[in-house]
Amino acid sequence: MSRRPIRSVHLIGTAKVLPLELFTIDAVAVPFIQYRQLPHYAPCISSFGDGLMELLRRQLLHIVMTAAALPAVSSMARAQIDRRSVHLLVGFAAGSSVDIIARLLAEQMNKAQGLTMIVQNLPGAGTLIATEAAARADPNGNTLLITSPPFVINTHLRKLNYDPLTSFEPICDLLHTPTFIVVDNASPYKTLADLLDAARAQPGAFSLASIGPATTTHIAFEMLKRVANVNMTFVPYPGNVPAVNALLGGHVTSVFADYAAVAELLKAGKLRALAVSSRTRMAQLPDVPTLIESGYKDFDADIWFGVVAPANTPKDTLSQFAGWFTAALQVPEVKAKFAALGLLPVGTCGADFGAYLRKQYEEYGRLIRELNIQGG
Repeated sequence: MSRRPIRSVHLIGTAKVLPLELFTIDAVAVPFIQYRQLPHYAPCISSFGDGLMELLRRQLLHIVMTAAALPAVSSMARAQIDRRSVHLLVGFAAGSSVDIIARLLAEQMNKAQGLTMIVQNLPGAGTLIATEAAARADPNGNTLLITSPPFVINTHLRKLNYDPLTSFEPICDLLHTPTFIVVDNASPYKTLADLLDAARAQPGAFSLASIGPATTTHIAFEMLKRVANVNMTFVPYPGNVPAVNALLGGHVTSVFADYAAVAELLKAGKLRALAVSSRTRMAQLPDVPTLIESGYKDFDADIWFGVVAPANTPKDTLSQFAGWFTAALQVPEVKAKFAALGLLPVGTCGADFGAYLRKQYEEYGRLIRELNIQGG
């Protein structure tokens, strides 16, 4: 509680001015009479008799009732602030999958909830710039962060100024998208088994490209190398587009990328999908088998996208945002746009999303140590 300089109040019906001290509770100023100072005015008060004492009692009661109403006033003030301007931070450049997700959801929530949600792109350093900015932000509900696997991967690769599990409050696991192993359509490899058999016959001669290093697809590739007992070369690229261009140009043998990066080229017949990383086949590509079906038990390398807030953001604010995000995910127009990008709504929120983040944190940590993966 912060103190401001002593002010005064005139008691109606008297000639006396009593000192008040102004306290601030949750950003709302309320006066409280200093009871310890009342004895100094006892002679004066006595001279006015019982009527003044009754007046003083009523004024004190009014002050106490005003103070009791503060939590509701404060909550209303916070809600109004939340609705004015909310910054949704994105650690990737405009046009990326994460950016598209953020903008579609922000547009829908602004329309439905009367928000002014502003998508702010802070790319660079493997999403560290945006994540650190979110961690430092005031926990007032005006700053949120769209997250993806780097959120829990980076902490295992370098020293950070935040902890993904304690510096943030989980709101919702929003969407998942599968990743695909693809080759050029002119390639002789019709199945994943064809590709891996050829790679085993010529150790080190085959390559796989993806965003990297130390990304979901890089870690998934290293897992596949180990379980398939194959020696292939990983070629990192700063994005899916250059990785796919390298494949089309004949510079690499295969690519590991998400659906949005390869969908149009698959439809155009320029690429061939050999396997999908999810546990079940994707509805848009029902003929592409999963890695599990291809013989690699429990292989799951979906990419997830969630939203978090700075630690100590009020619980009622977190719940309000969770409701808004899940509602936005269910709007038919929004669902259709996400489906076209291969993004599948999840909508797991609160403590359940927190448990999922912890599981991802532990699993990626184990894989990074076991596979000896180094950051860029």
